[in-house]
Amino acid sequence: MSPLFKIGRVLKKKAFYLKTKEEIELIRTSGDLLGKAHAEVAKLVEPGVTTARLNAKAEEYIQDHGGWPSFKNFNGFPAGLCVSVNEKVVHGIPGAYELREGDIISVDCGVLLNGFHSDSAYTYAVGEVVPRVRELLEVTKKSLEIAIDSVTSGMRIGDIGFAIQQYVSKFGFSIVRELVGHGVGKHLHEEPEVPNYGKRGQGVRLQEGMVLAIEPMINLGSRNVVQERDNWTIRTSDRKPSAHFEHTVALNNGKADVLTTFAYIEEVLNVKYGKTIVH
Repeated sequence: MSPLFKIGRVLKKKAFYLKTKEEIELIRTSGDLLGKAHAEVAKLVEPGVTTARLNAKAEEYIQDHGGWPSFKNFNGFPAGLCVSVNEKVVHGIPGAYELREGDIISVDCGVLLNGFHSDSAYTYAVGEVVPRVRELLEVTKKSLEIAIDSVTSGMRIGDIGFAIQQYVSKFGFSIVRELVGHGVGKHLHEEPEVPNYGKRGQGVRLQEGMVLAIEPMINLGSRNVVQERDNWTIRTSDRKPSAHFEHTVALNNGKADVLTTFAYIEEVLNVKYGKTIVH
């Protein structure tokens, strides 16, 4: 779940602290359960399924395995998943909407387990989507991978955003600037904020033990967004589609250590669609 940044309600953030090796492993365990919960949702993503059903499945799975869905009741958010369809960027509230062929759907979820949160998001195509939208998903996911690969001890937050911005701009897509990634650990939202754009050498210096949720939010059209009347859902101002991918990452032994996983999701997708997804 991305902190709001400049628009609408500003979510409270807690000061970050550096995690020990033992705490990083606890977050990894939380992230593994989160990945499995995402996979349960992935099994259900198809035309005719309501977003409320996806949420119910995720909440049930997480609680049955000893965790708590981090987003549920967080600052009043009513669900365990943020489910954002098409022009919705983030913080979509699950409900009666039935998925349709050609939709895209971002599923953002967090897990609290053993006192530590993990946070990740994945955007799915529902059936066949038009080529430019498929490219949007591929570029957004790749920008996350590039950002993670760029993380090393001593670099700065601005270097992460620069890596995302430099890659995405080649394809003519736009980057949401009002929402950001964030630190994560004992609190769902910790410092520092992690924008998806930036300049090299600027911002907080990355240190061993820092844990970050890196989450590019990339739009097909304009970068501008608006908040809807429910005071949660953020959508693109031009109502063109938006994609969102996220991992929780630790700075461990001088480089990025990915604590969440897409492997379980993509095992499901490989079976559903009969092709290998590289991750």
